[in-house]
Amino acid sequence: MAPDPYRYFRIEAREILEQLGRGALDLEKGAPSADSIARMLRLAHTLKGAARVVRQPEIAEQAHALEDVFAAARGSDAAVPRAQIDVALRLLDGIGSQVAALTPAQPDEQPVKAPLHLFRPEIADLDALLEGLAEAQVQLGSIRPRLDRVERARHLIDLVAGQLARPGQAHGLPLRPETVAPLDRPADRARSMIDELRALLGTLERDLASGLDAVHRELQQVGDAAARLRLVPASAVFTFLERAARDVAGTLGRRIVFQGRGGEVRVDNLVLGVVQQALLQVVRNAVAHGIESPEERLSAGKPPDGRVTIAVSHRGQWASFVCTDDGRGVDVAAVRRLLERKGVAAAGPAAESGGRASATDALLRALLDGGISTSGTVTDVAGRGVGLDVVREAAERLGGTVTMRTEVGRGTTVELVVPLSMASFEALIVEADGVSAAVPLEAVRGTRRIGSPQIVEASQGRSILHEGQSLPLLPLSRALGLTVRRDGRSRPSSAFVVQAAEASAAFSVDRIAGTARVVARPLPPLAPAARAVVGAALDARGHPRLVLDPAGLVAEAQQRGEVDAEPPPARRSILVVDDSLTTRMLEQSILESAGYEVELASSGEEGLAKARQGRHALFLVDVEMPGMDGFTFIERARADPVLRDTPSILVTSRTSPEDRQRGRAAGADGYIMKSEFDQGVLLERIRSLVL
Repeated sequence: MAPDPYRYFRIEAREILEQLGRGALDLEKGAPSADSIARMLRLAHTLKGAARVVRQPEIAEQAHALEDVFAAARGSDAAVPRAQIDVALRLLDGIGSQVAALTPAQPDEQPVKAPLHLFRPEIADLDALLEGLAEAQVQLGSIRPRLDRVERARHLIDLVAGQLARPGQAHGLPLRPETVAPLDRPADRARSMIDELRALLGTLERDLASGLDAVHRELQQVGDAAARLRLVPASAVFTFLERAARDVAGTLGRRIVFQGRGGEVRVDNLVLGVVQQALLQVVRNAVAHGIESPEERLSAGKPPDGRVTIAVSHRGQWASFVCTDDGRGVDVAAVRRLLERKGVAAAGPAAESGGRASATDALLRALLDGGISTSGTVTDVAGRGVGLDVVREAAERLGGTVTMRTEVGRGTTVELVVPLSMASFEALIVEADGVSAAVPLEAVRGTRRIGSPQIVEASQGRSILHEGQSLPLLPLSRALGLTVRRDGRSRPSSAFVVQAAEASAAFSVDRIAGTARVVARPLPPLAPAARAVVGAALDARGHPRLVLDPAGLVAEAQQRGEVDAEPPPARRSILVVDDSLTTRMLEQSILESAGYEVELASSGEEGLAKARQGRHALFLVDVEMPGMDGFTFIERARADPVLRDTPSILVTSRTSPEDRQRGRAAGADGYIMKSEFDQGVLLERIRSLVL
């Protein structure tokens, strides 16, 4: 087979086209920044140069035309006009078609749609890689106990050395001066060899332990990378869907605003490919059937621009894709008439007996069965009644479900829920009664010390006040059905709050270990588990970690609603000011584990307000924050008569001498670099300042 001269050009061009498409849609939403325009011009220029290298003058000319479009927006304070965006998108479509045409034809090749993602590895190969890595982690974990044998050898050497120190006593003979000297010479040699052997074993032990730790870290990184090859962020479909919504709206004379949420949720590549086609139909229906014309919306008291939102979330073993619009809603009466015309009794007496809601649900289920369209005419975007067939078939193909809700004049929601063979997400790592567990971070609403005055005793159990709301408080070990150990250890003193749907609950744990990205797999079919446990993952050492479902946790707390912990005594309070959620939770976990009360602020302005409202033993402040930075926070605290004596520590990635000097000049009592962050050093520095 002849070599493919355009292989790398196609990859580069598709990546650039994706970025240009996303950028063009963003330019239409607001005044462009100088940086964004410069970036678009660089991308177009790079594409033009690459096209000339592979001798594709038509693509190069279109890329040059793109440069002209973006250059016209340079220096403007207004959003780029829609007409210019239309030109840019047409040019991008044209370039995309020409790039696709450069793909070499294969024998007996069937025409297919352009792939969603640029890279589609073989799933079987990735599964084999991931299983091999998991097994390697387990095997390496079994090597670590062998270090005990090294320790045993060292102990035996110590025993021999002790015997040599008393040569006569080894045989039960008394020591005589005339016999000690001859025995000293071989004993000295033996002791010298033992000392050398002891040193060698010590070096071996340290090297082996260090090497095992390094291998574990590397395997974890490789495993995460391999998982990411299979798992792609849900945001990969947002640009595609926004473009589709925009095109349909333009055809029908509608105006829409598209929003994507939850794009960081990572989903199996093949699952997302199927879901993309279903969501395309849902979005097209939302615009074609739901969103009214600007005039209709204004007369109904709505803004002229309709809103279409795609929200993606992770729910244990499932991924939820929700499309919501704020349009006119489904014409239920029209659906009923169409069903009657077809002789289908979707909302018969049984449904009617349940009331209007159940009758509407039955009609919507019939609509999801397909073959029905409320559009009066057949157009390029609606009217054939096959759109929802695609959605239903996608759900059936993936073993998921699709549901629809509607409210006249308020809009429609379609939810597609599909199972995941694997999922990757940021999680809060907690420990309870010797069990490590991961809770999806998106469901965590906070962490705190339990035993504060907000704990409330009630007949149904204990609860805790969190942000003004009374929440049931339950030991995580009970929610997981664990046998709680009563061995005299200190009782749980930390808690985390999770939210599922509209309900929240708090759970007490022994330790909050911080946050981590986990790659979760479903439990084996016959593995027994509490309903809150939906999967498992491996930590960096290859040890299993439970993956918890927020909805299952909340259900357990609402059912049992009690806590198994005594309020600890009051602790010194530290105010943590950092705009990063991950950093705040990590520092909170470290400080609470060390016995401090912690109050959190996500900005310098919020931190200063909280500092003035309460008494704190120390301020732990990030330097780089939007708005008021850490230097300014400390300067203002030092200028406040009430706060001036409160010690403060800066935590920052800035390492230059000038930044250190500025921190000292501002009045900071400590300066800790994130690149050299050490938990022990931080706690020791805090102890020295708050004594």
